[in-house]
Amino acid sequence: MSLIKKLEFPEAKFDLYFLGYDSPKAVSGGNNVWDREGLIELTHNYGTENDPEYKVNNGNVEPHRGFGHTCISVDNIQAACKRIEEAGYKFQKKLTDGRMRHIAFALDPDGYWVEIIGQKPLQETENVKETDVETYRMNHTMIRVKDAEKSLKFYQEVLGMSLFRTHEAPAAGFNLYFLGYPGEKGVPAEGQSTADREGLLELTWNYGTEKDENFKYHDGNSQPQGFGHICISVDNLEAACARLESLNVNWKKRLTDGRMKNVAFVLDPDGYWVEIVQNERFTGKPNF
Repeated sequence: MSLIKKLEFPEAKFDLYFLGYDSPKAVSGGNNVWDREGLIELTHNYGTENDPEYKVNNGNVEPHRGFGHTCISVDNIQAACKRIEEAGYKFQKKLTDGRMRHIAFALDPDGYWVEIIGQKPLQETENVKETDVETYRMNHTMIRVKDAEKSLKFYQEVLGMSLFRTHEAPAAGFNLYFLGYPGEKGVPAEGQSTADREGLLELTWNYGTEKDENFKYHDGNSQPQGFGHICISVDNLEAACARLESLNVNWKKRLTDGRMKNVAFVLDPDGYWVEIVQNERFTGKPNF
């Protein structure tokens, strides 16, 4: 990935780093930071690097599960995983581990999981030795949800996403739902891969959680902290927030709240934060 933008807030003692794929082969290469399909935002609070006791909640350990992983799709998955391993990074799951031999999970320096998936069938790439990072995609972010029906309704009807793909695994007791904004490519045909896309949202629903009144996922923002939010950019920020207000969403921060009048945060049915920002392409003015 490339560093697309850095925002410094020394008075609040934190910096933000926005990373994404930016080559001529990338989906959104050359676009401004708020006009991209898939980015990762890293938040660094000053001083944590000097605290030997500091540790983030990666979202995958009980009793604080919630956020699951980010995912990149790659050209040749065997070669890509070999490159990551040779660079000294650890894996939560290698390609050869377990029954699912077509995906891997690398660990970033904080222990967050990064899923690696292939853009081509596994057998096509097993003897390929090279990998081109310029073809990689920031494919999706995964969060676990308590009630699939409520979450699908929110992300489709309130935030305007489309359901691209559903994977049902009744034997294992869970379903996966992949949502996104169709754009010029449109909604994928049934059975079509979504590995070439960026900025998708994966919802993981474990059967039965919706029936447990006391069940709750960790949103990443209460202690212990880790995952912060997903973010969507919109054509008209004020109009979008007015529409959300009319739909009676739960707000974490309205546009008019606090000092930052150019961002808003709504809460999804599980309490995950969703940031709403202006796409600068529609205004011609920088947000920050």
